[in-house]
Amino acid sequence: MFGHWNRRGVLAAGAMLAVVGLSLGNVGPAAAARTDVRIGVRLEPPHLDPTAGAAAAIDEITYANIFEGLTRIDSTGAVQPWLAESWSVSEDGLVYTFKLRTGVTFHDGTSFEASDAKFSLDRARGEGSTNAQKPLFAHIDSVEAVDPATLKVTLKQPDGAFLFNLGWGDAAIVAPESADTNKSEPVGTGPFAFSRWVRGDRVEMARYPGYWGTPAHLETATIKFIADPAAELAALMAEDIDAFPNFQATENLPILEADPRFTVAVGTTEGETILAMNNKAGPLADVRVRRAISHAVDRQAIIDGAMFGNGTPIGTHFAPHHPAYVDLTGRYPLDLKKAKALLAEAGYPNGFKATLKLPPPTYARRGGELIASDLKKIGIELEIVPLEWAQWLTEVFKGKDFDFTIVSHTEPMDIGIYGRKDYYFQYDGADFGRVMDELAATTDTKARYQLFGAAQRLITDDAVNVYLFQLAKAGVWNAKLKGMWVNAPIQANDLTGVYWAD
Repeated sequence: MFGHWNRRGVLAAGAMLAVVGLSLGNVGPAAAARTDVRIGVRLEPPHLDPTAGAAAAIDEITYANIFEGLTRIDSTGAVQPWLAESWSVSEDGLVYTFKLRTGVTFHDGTSFEASDAKFSLDRARGEGSTNAQKPLFAHIDSVEAVDPATLKVTLKQPDGAFLFNLGWGDAAIVAPESADTNKSEPVGTGPFAFSRWVRGDRVEMARYPGYWGTPAHLETATIKFIADPAAELAALMAEDIDAFPNFQATENLPILEADPRFTVAVGTTEGETILAMNNKAGPLADVRVRRAISHAVDRQAIIDGAMFGNGTPIGTHFAPHHPAYVDLTGRYPLDLKKAKALLAEAGYPNGFKATLKLPPPTYARRGGELIASDLKKIGIELEIVPLEWAQWLTEVFKGKDFDFTIVSHTEPMDIGIYGRKDYYFQYDGADFGRVMDELAATTDTKARYQLFGAAQRLITDDAVNVYLFQLAKAGVWNAKLKGMWVNAPIQANDLTGVYWAD
């Protein structure tokens, strides 16, 4: 499944020198701390340009490592200045003036200036944009490079989430000289430069010597693709892999917790895991059918059976750790009698047949079997169709050719996707759209939280999807490896602060 990684020969040689030194009455020097790391991930990305794809696997490699934005999201979920070292906002909330860092270069040696930031934002919001999160930039009216170190962005209307949105991987700054080839040979401003991509196996990065900020501790980093959950455990136990930031085989966590070689850290993510429904597909266009399905799914049984108890039940599309979260888990209690009555009321007393298209992640494949069993109890027969990630993106996400699917939405604060009528689950809620419009024009934190609450209630009342659980982040890594993120407030495996302790 994966090539064998040998420990560096220098370790064995160092041990031999120490023995020789002791025989001569001298104390040998301590072995130097490692400067490489091997990270295991579940999915290989379709490409490596975070500004041109929806797959979380892209950001999991490139965010903060290779590419950077004007702002960035840190390990706590807070917005930090990054390529923009500071900014000012006009009184009407429409004009943002950014002071950019100077002395910054892209990995190909070209200079980062305001013209690059303008190019990046105009490209993301332009007519021919392939940016998966193009709506993040919808409120931008104009972008002006005032001088090489000053960028002025004028909005059409106030946007309380604007600085946060600029911290997404989709808002990464790219250069016009290299933008067209970033999918295969990414060129950013981050502390690591892309080295090579061995398709089907790994991506390699090396510390960029011209980095503008604090240099990375690590000299090299390898991101290894390991799709089989059983192989994850084998790779860790053999010390072929140093870390799995998102360990899939969670049933094996007790084994790893008992092994002093490893650190096991279970944190939170922004991953709302849902049974997504095509709101325009046959019976699913009827809210009564969707509500019936919501009453038929045993959410806790899925957490226990598919995730071995690792996951927090949710009743809406919002992270439970966020202060604006509304607990709606009681809105659709497990009630098969009520579910059957709703189906009969909608004209489906005997249920119906449908497809359940499942992407590769463990939560989807395991959860799909359990959900198919749940829905069979109310007469809904599901044909399970396993898909590879590229197929899922083509058929489900882009093509909207599905009835049901299971996916974890790991983008931060992404409830706004329910306002996109052409989004893959095809929800069209006029009331929700009005709440989103008001939210976009509101900058007061308390008022924004109230609007977030209203938005959560609307999508739950409309049973747009079945809200299952918040994906836990089960990280496992070598106990000597420090600086790994425990929580995942954004899709990232940020290696900028990772180092080896003695």
